[in-house]
Amino acid sequence: MEKIPMTIGGHAAMQEDVKRRKSVARPAIVKAIAEARAHGDLSENAEYHAAKEEQGMNESTIQMLESNLALAEVIDVTALSGDRVIFGATVELVDEDTEEEVTYQIVGEAEADVKSGKISITSPIARALINKKVEDSAEVNTPGGGKTYEILNISFD
Repeated sequence: MEKIPMTIGGHAAMQEDVKRRKSVARPAIVKAIAEARAHGDLSENAEYHAAKEEQGMNESTIQMLESNLALAEVIDVTALSGDRVIFGATVELVDEDTEEEVTYQIVGEAEADVKSGKISITSPIARALINKKVEDSAEVNTPGGGKTYEILNISFD
């Protein structure tokens, strides 16, 4: 199996999610199933079926997270340096058309969250930025059309 690059923070957050799902969500779901069972006929018991479905989703998520953790290649971003965009870099960009500034950290697929400024190494923006330097322009093909970003700063923190 191929290793999955992951930051220390992403790895810790994933471990915490597994811990929460096992110690909090799993017992709550088991309790909900027991309560629904007490209501009688299971064939027409919507609460029972909903709780069983939630249990299946929780268990499959735990399995996926544990698989990602097992394959993780944890990278300490603070130990990285350089003048080019690489995995783990935090990149400040300006949209050359709108002058809007954005900041993204390039992370592994499993920890990507655009709302918190973390984009996957496999995303179109990250692929366009890799190996670029400050003041370089990167052209990105997005579903909404092409965009051009200028790199303002690269940091590793």
